[in-house]
Amino acid sequence: MPAARTTGRHLSFEICNAKSASAFTLIELILVLALLVVMTALVVPRISGFIQGRALDSEARRMLALIHTTQSRAVSEGMPMIFWLDEKTGQYGAEAETSGQNGDAKAENLTVDPTLKFTVVKTGSGTATSFRNLPAIRFLPDGAVDEGSPQQLKLTDSAGFSRWLAETDNHQGYEINDREK
Repeated sequence: MPAARTTGRHLSFEICNAKSASAFTLIELILVLALLVVMTALVVPRISGFIQGRALDSEARRMLALIHTTQSRAVSEGMPMIFWLDEKTGQYGAEAETSGQNGDAKAENLTVDPTLKFTVVKTGSGTATSFRNLPAIRFLPDGAVDEGSPQQLKLTDSAGFSRWLAETDNHQGYEINDREK
């Protein structure tokens, strides 16, 4: 048996050769790191676009939820409610059309994500509904949308992608669309 005749020195040399044969060389490690850098450079822009798209979708859903809340309040309290929009400051909110001396305790005021902006695109027929000199959606006590309320709102992100909040065909609420109606 040849293995029995090997000395300790030869045995340790064989172990070192076995270890070095299974290790990576410096060139191989540099190539793997270069591949990782290239892959990261390709993936990061797509991920950031995905995150920005999520902000747009999230804000559209948040805005729509407040519109639905405003409409529900109009029905449950039996009085007109206003969903107002301030395009200059990026704020929007909901409150009773007429409130008492202390104001509307249930009023809400939200601000859009700083990377987004919104605009009122189409106003309904008749005189445009406004609240404190701002465009507004007015919900009547039966839940219907006032005819002077905006028909469409446009949310746009910094990359130019848009979501539309458009009045439904039956004029009973709003929905989210990917394009202008």
